[in-house]
Amino acid sequence: MKIDIVCIGKLREDYLRAAQAEYLKRLGPYARLTVIEAADEKAMERAMVGGAFPIALAIDGKALSSDAFAGILQNMAINGTPHIAFAIGGAEGLSARILGMCRMRLSLSAMTFPHQLARIILLEQIYRAFMIMNNQPYHK
Repeated sequence: MKIDIVCIGKLREDYLRAAQAEYLKRLGPYARLTVIEAADEKAMERAMVGGAFPIALAIDGKALSSDAFAGILQNMAINGTPHIAFAIGGAEGLSARILGMCRMRLSLSAMTFPHQLARIILLEQIYRAFMIMNNQPYHK
């Protein structure tokens, strides 16, 4: 499975870059994961077009348990969705145009997180999902 995480801006703090690198390394055996850091929404739109199934991280999105999220990823893989693109907006969220491009909206929590931290949380949840799908041990 190929997974893109398309986000506005770069990670500024070293500890966030280190966390991202760690999850990308851990996910290597399970998926081809790419983080695309778009400068603005126009660049994000260009990165989102293509054959990927687009999913927006949005406050009004569907909140899922980790098991349910793993089930969705597994169903997508089984049913012929080999490429997923997650969209993470900047401090202002995603525009109506980007939201309209996405076929699903996902909420990480009822809480609000900085967009840079949301990227790390999403990476962790993707990793957790692959651990669940492969019956691998991972802390709860």
